[in-house]
Amino acid sequence: MFSHIMIGSNDIDRSKTFYDALFAVMGAPVDVNHPPGRLVYSHDGNRLIITKPIDGQPACHANGGTIGFKMSSPDQVLAWHKAGVESGGTPIEDPPGERKNAMGSFFLAYLRDPDGNKLCAVYR
Repeated sequence: MFSHIMIGSNDIDRSKTFYDALFAVMGAPVDVNHPPGRLVYSHDGNRLIITKPIDGQPACHANGGTIGFKMSSPDQVLAWHKAGVESGGTPIEDPPGERKNAMGSFFLAYLRDPDGNKLCAVYR
């Protein structure tokens, strides 16, 4: 359905530290073949791109938006969350753990990246 997701950052170096740590846990290193001022991460055939806004205005997060990353185990969810917190992310929502709803059982963790974007790691 999606070819990629692109979000803005006001500090690419800070974002690189944060997202390198998250994607290292996921086994997906940064793609070094990108235009200057952009970070490109590929995982399971999908891409996340972080960029300074092209219009020169400050980057801001989407209120109500969440970017979800598929994990291979509850342990990977926990490692992802820990790496994110240690790299400048902010834990939000309930602590990492199992959630149940009408769609089934999930193991989730939520963070905000240094620019305020809401991220979720999920193992189904």
